[in-house]
Amino acid sequence: MLTASLAFATMGVCVKFGATFFTSGEMVFYRGVVGVIFMLFWASLSGIPLKTNIPRMHLLRSGLGVFSLSAWFYSIAHLNIATAMTLNYMSSVWLAAFVVGSALWWRKSLVATGHGLQMALLVTILVGFAGVILMLRPAFDQGKEIAGLVGLLSGILAAVAYLQVSRLARSGEPEIRIVFYFAAGTVLAGLLSMAITGVSAWPSWDSKGALWLLPIGILASIGQVCMTKAYGSGATLLVANLQYMGIVYAALYGLFIFGDPLPLTAWLGMILIIGCGIAAAMLRSRTIPSYIEPAEEF
Repeated sequence: MLTASLAFATMGVCVKFGATFFTSGEMVFYRGVVGVIFMLFWASLSGIPLKTNIPRMHLLRSGLGVFSLSAWFYSIAHLNIATAMTLNYMSSVWLAAFVVGSALWWRKSLVATGHGLQMALLVTILVGFAGVILMLRPAFDQGKEIAGLVGLLSGILAAVAYLQVSRLARSGEPEIRIVFYFAAGTVLAGLLSMAITGVSAWPSWDSKGALWLLPIGILASIGQVCMTKAYGSGATLLVANLQYMGIVYAALYGLFIFGDPLPLTAWLGMILIIGCGIAAAMLRSRTIPSYIEPAEEF
């Protein structure tokens, strides 16, 4: 998940630069095209077939992921990157709410130890998000309310998509296959978006703008594979907590690439994020062997 967060944070920087040359729908399309080619090459090298016996699960995951990705790209293009990333990273909070809510709903007879650990993990995620707020200090500009709601929607959809990723991985689907079908879905969604917005021909390419499309697709594919592996083999809430490290990566990018200084509150937020990741790891190590992740039932 740490590698995935780094890839997604780097991709976010590329998307911000690319947004000055391409629309959100165009970037979703090109991200998908690059992703499909990259995953085909990866699958060929790994000897993993792309045929699946559970196409409906892939369709649901791709649909959720595509809407979430499109909403995130839109918010990055129309909001400052700090606000857009904060809204998208609320997915961990929504995910924690879904997981704990499903545990309380389906497992009313949970033993006290398992229930207590689950609630403690929820607290660590909420404190971690407080660290995100301290680092990013998100603020809406006048007239940006719609973009803010779209960014919020991206986080909600991402949370549900991550649960579906966990189900697919635990059903025995390889990470490469899961990411391939998601990339294919982004190609179709990008084409649909371009058709709706009236783009009937290939957009005029700027040599500088086109350079951002390749890293967006490759970084997204690497991040998706690592994220899928994390959610498929790790504890759901622990993985969600480690996702906050993407904010740390983004802050460092801002400091060294864009020259944005880090105030004291940002450093405090970074400490909270890293501390919550360590706390979550310690809590998960105390989980009883018979305890089953409620996300499986959700």
